[in-house]
Amino acid sequence: METSELIKKVRRIEIKTRGLSRNIFAGQYHSAFKGRGMAFSEVREYQFGDDIRNIDWNVTARYNKPFVKIYEEERELTVMLVIDVSGSREFGSMDKLKKNIITEIAAILAFSAIQNNDKIGVIFFSDKIEKFIPPKKGRKHILRIISEMINFEPQARGTDISGAIRYMTNAIKKRCTAFIISDFIQKEATLENALSIANNRHDIVALRIYDERETELPNIGMIKLKDAETGNYTWVDSSDRRAREIYRRWWHDLSVQLGNNFRKSGVDYVNISTNHDYVRALIGLFKKRG
Repeated sequence: METSELIKKVRRIEIKTRGLSRNIFAGQYHSAFKGRGMAFSEVREYQFGDDIRNIDWNVTARYNKPFVKIYEEERELTVMLVIDVSGSREFGSMDKLKKNIITEIAAILAFSAIQNNDKIGVIFFSDKIEKFIPPKKGRKHILRIISEMINFEPQARGTDISGAIRYMTNAIKKRCTAFIISDFIQKEATLENALSIANNRHDIVALRIYDERETELPNIGMIKLKDAETGNYTWVDSSDRRAREIYRRWWHDLSVQLGNNFRKSGVDYVNISTNHDYVRALIGLFKKRG
């Protein structure tokens, strides 16, 4: 992409997403995520109403009465955007591809973070780690992130979400809030183990981006389909009711499996369609956490 064209695209996204983050999401972001990054302060005796998950079992055993860990809100958070750049992000049936929605949402989260004096970093992943941008503050840093999201060309086209989660867990030592932004379409059956380990150390939030055309096959006869990640083509008779039902069941089972993975891992998540307003979906997620 020409430099002048890239600058114009970056500027358009900045104007739109910075305005949204300032006018709509600023307070809700703070209440939803500020205070989720907590630093250990001290232990004290258990009091009625304390969260039993904060019991310090070692101290409790030593004194033969319950003690709980007390945490203080950290003055600043580290926010990580773990962004899927695999081939399937290039799909879209209306006027927006999944990768366009991913870019706008990531930019909103980035601007919301710096308005709250938080650091923001990015991990681009396919079936390998494509790029790691360490957390920093400032508008210049965010504009670099947006430029990368617009112009980035991954070396691979597959998907390994668990690998990306493990990489983030090991790379970021201090507790952070990590947004995994992906369509979550991959061959791996479950993410539960990787999510559970990561969510014990960090605050993990999953944003699943999908296009409604992915949810079912249209009845339009023989169609040639391309796997965006492998490049393989296959012919499907979409007028075959059984073929449409098999596809519909696959999508349903995938959605149920993902929902179970997120819930069992204690991960907050939201499904965001390219065909609908993502602002409403994000506000719903923020209110749920606030």
